[in-house]
Amino acid sequence: MELASKYDPQIVESKWYQYWLDNKLFSSKPDGREPYTVVIPPPNVTGVLHMGHMLNNTIQDILVRRARMEGKNACWVPGTDHASIATEAKVVNRLAQQGIKKTDLSREDFLKHAWDWTNEHGGIILKQLRKLGCSCDWDRTAFTMDEVRSEGVIKVFCDLYKKGLIYRGVRMVNWDPQAKTALSDEEVIYKEEHSKLYHLKYYIAPEDQVKVSRKAEGNVMHKDDKGYYAVVATTRPETIMGDSAMCINPADEKNTWLKGLHVIVPLVGRVIPIIEDGYVDIEFGTGCLKVTPAHDINDHALGLKHGLETIDIFNDNGTISEAAGLYVGQDRMDVRKQIAKDLEAASLMEKVEDYDNKVGYSERTNVPIEPKLSTQWFLKMQHFADIALAPVMDDDIEFYPKKYKNTYRHWLENIKDWCISRQLWWGHRIPAYYFKDAEGKPATVVAENDAEALKLAQAVNASVIAADLEQESDCLDTWFSSWLWPISVFDGVNNPDNEEINYYYPTSDLVTGPDIIFFWVARMIMAGYEYRGKFPFKHVYFTGIVRDKQGRKMSKSLGNSPDPLELIEKFGADGVRMGMMLAAPAGNDILFDEALCEQGRNFNNKIWNAFRLVQGWETADLEQPEASKIAVSWFDAKLKAVNVEMQQQFKDYRISEALMTVYKLFWDEFSSWYLEMIKPEYGKPIDKATYEATLAFFDNLLKMLHPFMPFITEELWQHLYEHKDGESIMRIELKIDEPTAEEMKLADDIELVKQIVSGVRMVRNQKNIAPKVELDLVAIAQNNFEAYNSIITKMANLKRIEVMAEQSADASGFMVGTDSFAVPVGDLIDVAAEIEKQEKELKHLEGFLMGITKKLANENFVANAPAAVIERERKKQSDSEEKIATLKASLEELRARR
Repeated sequence: MELASKYDPQIVESKWYQYWLDNKLFSSKPDGREPYTVVIPPPNVTGVLHMGHMLNNTIQDILVRRARMEGKNACWVPGTDHASIATEAKVVNRLAQQGIKKTDLSREDFLKHAWDWTNEHGGIILKQLRKLGCSCDWDRTAFTMDEVRSEGVIKVFCDLYKKGLIYRGVRMVNWDPQAKTALSDEEVIYKEEHSKLYHLKYYIAPEDQVKVSRKAEGNVMHKDDKGYYAVVATTRPETIMGDSAMCINPADEKNTWLKGLHVIVPLVGRVIPIIEDGYVDIEFGTGCLKVTPAHDINDHALGLKHGLETIDIFNDNGTISEAAGLYVGQDRMDVRKQIAKDLEAASLMEKVEDYDNKVGYSERTNVPIEPKLSTQWFLKMQHFADIALAPVMDDDIEFYPKKYKNTYRHWLENIKDWCISRQLWWGHRIPAYYFKDAEGKPATVVAENDAEALKLAQAVNASVIAADLEQESDCLDTWFSSWLWPISVFDGVNNPDNEEINYYYPTSDLVTGPDIIFFWVARMIMAGYEYRGKFPFKHVYFTGIVRDKQGRKMSKSLGNSPDPLELIEKFGADGVRMGMMLAAPAGNDILFDEALCEQGRNFNNKIWNAFRLVQGWETADLEQPEASKIAVSWFDAKLKAVNVEMQQQFKDYRISEALMTVYKLFWDEFSSWYLEMIKPEYGKPIDKATYEATLAFFDNLLKMLHPFMPFITEELWQHLYEHKDGESIMRIELKIDEPTAEEMKLADDIELVKQIVSGVRMVRNQKNIAPKVELDLVAIAQNNFEAYNSIITKMANLKRIEVMAEQSADASGFMVGTDSFAVPVGDLIDVAAEIEKQEKELKHLEGFLMGITKKLANENFVANAPAAVIERERKKQSDSEEKIATLKASLEELRARR
């Protein structure tokens, strides 16, 4: 069947993806082969495809398709994440548009809306991944809140609680005022901000003013007509309503006068003590620190140590609480602006300075977080850090690039307990139940279901009935389900000895971004060792961040992120995949440019046209020409060498390099050289031996290209030979043979032959000799490439190749290749055209020389320019003079021949 004249990716891609689905070609079942398992980093269930997904999933698909062609049982498990905070926010927003508040609904009613949203939007991103060509086993699609995964999450929570690794307590947490939930440390993004440093006056309490006047001289004391005062520098004046103390460093000489005194909180009027602690940085600000135990993790530690009062001045939504006494109900950011004005008006502001600092933002809602004391559930992490550090450090689990080992080590060596509770309804509800014991005191049980909880509660208090149990309203952090992903997708939590978990676990490769190395990668490793006694994956490939060609991170706000589906529509999926991978070395940021996708589309067209060229040749029972025989042997050797090279590149996860290797093989070696070496004369047939070898080469090239460009390779492979229905290139094993020493020698020889041919072609170009004009080639003294005369003659369009003694070589010859060959051009040169060309070059050089000569004649330049610059200009002068002399001599000879 003839190919269309032009490659149309829209037709080809939809046709073959449906064919793959219809024939279950992505499906995997346990068998006797070596498994190759990849689990998808589950995207948010309500998300849509972005450039980061494109990169990540292209790499995964390349690895999976390559594994299939290596004869492995490849299983790529897709799925989505329920994304508690993001999804709940979307549902709350949609309800608000309908005039419904979350607080007006019961938990059950709200969850109905959440499931409606999930069912409506949940499959979008997975369908988009199909457009990219992702070869996931779609029958295995998992969701972190489906029945199997949910059962596993609850089972793990109960197990860890029984082991004493989960506890509930009042701790300082990161609070998201917009989502109104706690966050883990890893969900806080710190951003550099241009802020203000406010210097506030804390007047000494009236009863202590007399004490100040008796202090020894030499201290730096502040005083105005209202009395003595200390100065506190803060970036958050809105928190002064929560101040419980002022703190100084006992070693700070400039503030010794404050020891043992009390101060008045500005505007608030509350008297607080001055305490001493080595925690205070003497060099920061004035060395005086306001202590707000309810709203700073370090202040909280000071409060516990010194027995200070804790005053929580923020409501859950970031407004000021009644405990503050001032600005009640106003938003914290509005209060910051207003309190600064009020402090100025009351003469309580010493000064305001510009100040750059880092501010923590919620990774989910992008609002500044608030440190907040809150009752939460925590997982003790030191146990997990102890079991998860060595495997990465010892390369039982290998990171690519290796640099991320240090990032991983630093986090584990400074591990903090994980706050796993979230004040949300969308998620896995914490299986803790509260009731009263026999003495009427609060009691708690943790159980996998209501019935088991009742049994446990009745063991504590026999009179408890189901109605007495109140389940915890908080749900679990989304990552508490994701950390089980490589186990839970094979039901390995609920059924730890099933056939699939035993066959597919541990998985082979994980492809992910370094931004979730703590959220996800480290925690999956912890869960793997805790519940399977083995790592969850052998290799972790960290992608970079996709940036625009100016180096800016792609984002909606900047408007610099293209729509992936529009790119696929414009360039085809294979073109986009190639464009992504051309700029995607492991771990390095990707500077994405649409021109790379265009390059990918052009490569598709190159492959298509090369195939049409070969397909258009007629064959005949002819003797194989010597040039074709050599070409076939050479390209066979080249194929073997490149296959071995790519095998090592895949082993080292240098995937973009592997793509460039096969790209150059096809474009430069196969299309530009091999096909030219064997191409029959116009209108004549090609011999069958060469043709069959060429089809075999095409077969190999398509297999090598298939992981990167699955659609066009399937289309052409199906045209290459007759295939049974249901067969696919993805199921054909790619065999890799090492080239012999003799084959490598042939490959090296042909590289030198190519230099000779290129040299002859360059002479034609420089001397305006038409390609159809046959030339002679002279080997000086001896021809070391006589065995390849047939190739050189055909590719360079020569009449003959002669050996000539060096001294008798034609003086009008131009040296080519290895400088042991010359092309005698004689009368073949268009003398008039050559004279015109050289006169033009002479005129340019003379003008260039004049400019340099003027510069060197300038005394100021010579006197003031660095010696190296002057030397460089003089070198340009001498080189130009030499070239001008050569050109003049050449022109004189040419004019004599005219």
